[in-house]
Amino acid sequence: MSDRETLGCVIGCICLALLGACILIPVGCALNWFGEAAAVVRGEMAPHELLRKYSWFKDAAAQLDKKQADIKVYDNRLVELEKAYAGKSRADWARDDREQHSIWVAELSGVKASYNSLCAEYNAAMSKENWRFCEVGRLPQGATVPLPREFKPYETK
Repeated sequence: MSDRETLGCVIGCICLALLGACILIPVGCALNWFGEAAAVVRGEMAPHELLRKYSWFKDAAAQLDKKQADIKVYDNRLVELEKAYAGKSRADWARDDREQHSIWVAELSGVKASYNSLCAEYNAAMSKENWRFCEVGRLPQGATVPLPREFKPYETK
């Protein structure tokens, strides 16, 4: 193939590509192929939307920390009550202490279930691609500590 034929082939390919773009872009805009995608990206990455999402993560992380602290409080209460009756069967405990123990066990189960539910929601949301701005290195201005990438579910026996 001569240089002239090669140049003609290249120019022909460029003209064909330009013609295709001249047809595809107006047709795509008319059929709203590009506009809808751009609107979704604009909506998801808007500053108010990013702030809303980041605020949700901050609130959820604070709630999970509180639930972990509550679980420790209940565990400590139960340990102290059980120490007071060390070596005795539950039937020998004072009635009000048996009732209080049962209440604390039920409340502890509820807090753990609530923790696990919020933990699952947090982890699912954090794994979504459009919320990855909360990860290390992508903090909003003024934020100094990254949010945890994942919370571990509370283990129960």
